[in-house]
Amino acid sequence: MAAMHLLIGDVQGCDDALARLLAEAGASPSRDRIVLLGDLVNRGPASLAVLRRVAAWGDSAVRLLGNHDLHLLAVAHGARRLQADDSFGDVLADPQAAHWTDWLRHGRLAVREAGWLCVHAGLLPQWDAAQALALAGEVEALLRGPALAGFLPRMYGNTPARWHDALAGDDRHRLVINALTRLRLCSADGSMDFKVKEGADAAPPGLMPWFQVPGRASAGERIAFGHWSTLGLRVEPTLLALDTGCVWGGALSAACVRGDRVELVQVPCAQARRPGT
Repeated sequence: MAAMHLLIGDVQGCDDALARLLAEAGASPSRDRIVLLGDLVNRGPASLAVLRRVAAWGDSAVRLLGNHDLHLLAVAHGARRLQADDSFGDVLADPQAAHWTDWLRHGRLAVREAGWLCVHAGLLPQWDAAQALALAGEVEALLRGPALAGFLPRMYGNTPARWHDALAGDDRHRLVINALTRLRLCSADGSMDFKVKEGADAAPPGLMPWFQVPGRASAGERIAFGHWSTLGLRVEPTLLALDTGCVWGGALSAACVRGDRVELVQVPCAQARRPGT
């Protein structure tokens, strides 16, 4: 069988579903390229098992950082408190916890694979693919470097809400992280909203899904993302929305990409969490 790229939506600690998905897709880490679109951990029952599985795939796997992965980093470094609904205690309690957090912080925020620009959440309308990748690279270098522990307490916050080329320092890094790992809705000028978590139909007046902003610089670019389980599955010529609520009892979804051909693979998932928890 010819090699393929497998682009996988949010796993969120559902290791059994991840194993079944690879089997259903007929994917082999020794032959294929596996791209995980972020949120490997949290909410599901087996975050540590997911990290062990993906790490064992070595360079065959590309892992994006999602908001839950960054939350784990912040908790591990004492910059954030463990929340009642967090379920990555198995990672923190592991004797190799420091290894796992170091491994996790070397993930990507944006990557181009098989002709698709892959991010966890979205792109601001001012960014084309080249700028998004460059900005992601800036933050990746920060997360991998010695300034990580100092930055994590300042990583959280909803401001600035809109991109400006003159942004610098923590404001610049925070905005890039928010866009790439948290974005769902924004206004026509790219001002981000983080209050609405429902589907696209719930967008208040003046807000719209980031990929529907008229004239966005990334229009025409093929983009794959996760994060937005209430949006639902979208498999379109230039858009793959692949978070289908695995942890909520939905499905774990992946796109098998071979050249210009894209095929959907899904496995049903046991409900690990009730929506809203």
